[in-house]
Amino acid sequence: MNVVKLLVNLFQFNRTNWKAVSLCFLAAAVFWFFNAFNKNYSTEIRFPLHVTYNESRFIPTETLPTELRLNVNGNGWDLFRKSLGISLPALTLTIDRPLEIKKIPGTVLSTLLAAQLGGLVINHVVMDTLHMQFDERDTHTFKLEANLADVWFREGFGRTSPVVILPDSVQLEGPRTILHRMASAIEIKMPKLTLDENYRGEIQIELADSLTLNPTPASVTVMFEVGPMETLSLKLPIEIINRPPSVKTVELDSARISFRLPKVHRANLEVELKQLVVRVDLRDKPRGTHKVLPVISRLPVGVELAAIDSLEIRF
Repeated sequence: MNVVKLLVNLFQFNRTNWKAVSLCFLAAAVFWFFNAFNKNYSTEIRFPLHVTYNESRFIPTETLPTELRLNVNGNGWDLFRKSLGISLPALTLTIDRPLEIKKIPGTVLSTLLAAQLGGLVINHVVMDTLHMQFDERDTHTFKLEANLADVWFREGFGRTSPVVILPDSVQLEGPRTILHRMASAIEIKMPKLTLDENYRGEIQIELADSLTLNPTPASVTVMFEVGPMETLSLKLPIEIINRPPSVKTVELDSARISFRLPKVHRANLEVELKQLVVRVDLRDKPRGTHKVLPVISRLPVGVELAAIDSLEIRF
């Protein structure tokens, strides 16, 4: 009977009794927790990874790994802290011969990194193989050219001077293989513009492979003059090339061509334009009547071809 009363009294809503019971459970939980964490366990942990190599001689052509997942064995307390990022060591992987190393198997990684984990033991590397790609570091100088495809001019205006780029070249540093297969000149992509006055702007050098190529300088100044344009129509002599041996004469000796040129330089440019020769190519043309498009080999700086019609040739 006394036992029953004792139990009833214990579970009656008495704040003091419940506090005592809670403290008992808390003490038991703490005891169990400490006892459990003093044992050894295995778990997976992500470790930060730093790959070192001779950076003055070599450069990675792919992004290097920055972390490594390891299945490790160790004391519960140690594993718990490291899983929270506390006292987590940064692993260092040194590559002595980057051009010869393409991949490192997990078994080799375990041996290389074992001494850096303190009291932890590597069971296995979760990522079985680490892939890396390196090339020799090199520098090369490239000429710069402006791409004006997105530059437009207001009605009656146009570019009246050559494009000036300062500096006119850029030095690229990066993988030797990439640098040696690039063209000798690099295009500078101009922004979308509609102009009726002189232009001067700072343009970033944008490269297709920005990950591994470092330009010096990173930007350049591009400038050119803009002014009124006018159309000039001229009758120019024709030069027949690749004339078939059996053809003695061709019933055509001149062609009318229209040009757009800066008004301010009209006098000098007109003299140059009158000295141009229009070429008509008759290669592989049989006897008869043909419509051919004449070709002008070059134009003075600042002059644009406004109109050129096909010619009818009989021979």
